[in-house]
Amino acid sequence: MYKAIVTINFKKSILDPQGSTVLKALKSLGYKDVEDVRVGKHMEILIDSPNLETALEQLKEMCAKLLANPVIEDYQVDVAEVKS
Repeated sequence: MYKAIVTINFKKSILDPQGSTVLKALKSLGYKDVEDVRVGKHMEILIDSPNLETALEQLKEMCAKLLANPVIEDYQVDVAEVKS
């Protein structure tokens, strides 16, 4: 059994209006040192694959087909084995 953490963010070239709003709010609260904010999605997925390579292959396929929009989003997959 594997636990995956999938993080999805807009590509750097894509505007992030939610991130811009959070940045403005932080600055208005006095956090003047904050330079940029990007808001994304965080998913935790448990997958019962026979091995790490198969799990990674399936997770990347999930991201490409459903979880992320590859035209405007990048994703990162971190996987760790868990004891069931």
